[in-house]
Amino acid sequence: MEFTGGGRLEVRVTSADVGKRVSVRYVTDSPSEGERFTDAVGVLTSWDGGVLTITRKSGETVRIPEPRLVAGKTVPAAPARRRGPAATFPELSRVAARAWQPVETEALGEWTLRAAIQEGPGEARPGGAVVGRRVGFTRRANSVLPGGDPGLPVAEALEVVRAWYADRELPAYVQTATGAEGTQELLCAELERLGWSREVTAELRIAALAPLADREPGTVEVRLSRTPDEAWLRRYQRFTAPSPAVRQVLGAGPSVWFASVAGTGEVPAAIGRCVVDGRWAGFLAIEVDPELRRRGLATAVMTALARQALDEGASAAWLQVESDNEPARALYEGMGFAVHHHYHHYRQAEA
Repeated sequence: MEFTGGGRLEVRVTSADVGKRVSVRYVTDSPSEGERFTDAVGVLTSWDGGVLTITRKSGETVRIPEPRLVAGKTVPAAPARRRGPAATFPELSRVAARAWQPVETEALGEWTLRAAIQEGPGEARPGGAVVGRRVGFTRRANSVLPGGDPGLPVAEALEVVRAWYADRELPAYVQTATGAEGTQELLCAELERLGWSREVTAELRIAALAPLADREPGTVEVRLSRTPDEAWLRRYQRFTAPSPAVRQVLGAGPSVWFASVAGTGEVPAAIGRCVVDGRWAGFLAIEVDPELRRRGLATAVMTALARQALDEGASAAWLQVESDNEPARALYEGMGFAVHHHYHHYRQAEA
């Protein structure tokens, strides 16, 4: 906080600082004397009608009436954590996009509209006919990736987005990021102002690859292949049917590997997917039979994939995990993966 020569706290942020990272102290509603003040650090995303909006690293929004401000100042971007490899948000955004490619894309300025459609559960129609309902295979492959300026005001661009997905009988989603230099806090605030709702928040974590590859393999036998077989797909099961769209998304990427650990039947005990892309190895679709968790199977799968990626010249690792998946977050934390930024999927406002 800022102090004047007389020792008073001072507010040194104004509406001109929208878009900058700030640190503020403000009065809370708490009746307890020791809890009257609290702090907020994040990007100042708006200052309208006497209310400040600050978006924290996690994407959480804090709204503060101006009269409650006690102190505030602009602060530099958060220093990069040195626990893992150096990385920028634009680099990781591109690498993650190449690791999970849609079937169809279209540019809207510097935004990319993405779709990968599969047939969903049957839907009854008048006359008794039952037809397949079109659904998108994962939000990541069926959402807008905003890389910069869409070439239109945001509200107009979102109407184009809504129409594009409506033509494909899909809801419109926009994928955004918060918490690193160059992320999209202002776009998140605009989406919320326009009535779009955030459905999912996840963390993108990074780590050095060699320590993961150096882990003891144990006695678990992991099989690697270039394509997912029927058994691998039976364990994955994040789709309605193994359609061409599903296979295309899973198989696309610079250098893709699939891992599996044999189970007692026709379904593997554990699976994983790795995409090697230059210095980066991305770990995706890590799944373990719920009855066999906490036995080191996920670690064995990731170790085998990490060794393959190391052989191909990769040196850094990344993965994505939903913020409410506490067991997976604890596992990856123990492997040395640190949070780089958060990403969110916003669903279209109701018309």
